[in-house]
Amino acid sequence: MKMKLLSLVLAVLIFSTARSQSFHLGVKGGANINKLSGQSFNEQFTYGYHLGAFSEIGLGKRWAIQPEVLFNQINTDTSNNFRKIYTNLSASNLSNIKLSYLSIPILLDFKVNKFFVLQAGPQFGLLLEQNKNLLENGKDAFKRGDFSMLGGVQFKLAAFRIYGRYAIGLSNINDIDNKDKWKSQSFQVGVGIAIL
Repeated sequence: MKMKLLSLVLAVLIFSTARSQSFHLGVKGGANINKLSGQSFNEQFTYGYHLGAFSEIGLGKRWAIQPEVLFNQINTDTSNNFRKIYTNLSASNLSNIKLSYLSIPILLDFKVNKFFVLQAGPQFGLLLEQNKNLLENGKDAFKRGDFSMLGGVQFKLAAFRIYGRYAIGLSNINDIDNKDKWKSQSFQVGVGIAIL
């Protein structure tokens, strides 16, 4: 199923590129302001970063598709409730959890005018690395995949891009059990430059 979906997305992108009125490639980076929701985590935002590449595929005067490939780092801390919820697990360090994701947002752009763009779309995240200090036995606490929806704005100044977006996780990323549902939330702000 995942391979069929990926093949369909690639076919649409290739077809769109061939028919597009404009095509750009670029690099981008910025800050993540994120938190994991659930009783197991502190209800406060922490900071991380993202780096990656993007393309813009024009679909007429006002519409475009903007697929991206990003490396996202997420930092968070567990709350005191973690030990109450997971009494059968021995935790060595309940703070400073670091998650690294390969994220693939596929955004639909609506150009309000020459400078201002509204963006929305899905984001697929693949967990590349999680620090192993959450559980002493080394068991993975987080699922390997995360699915989110994004919405935001982008300002275009010639080749430069300045953007802000909000991502809300739709999937439960808790891989221990279903006692507590863990979902991601993040704000991203950053800059990019089209190099082609």
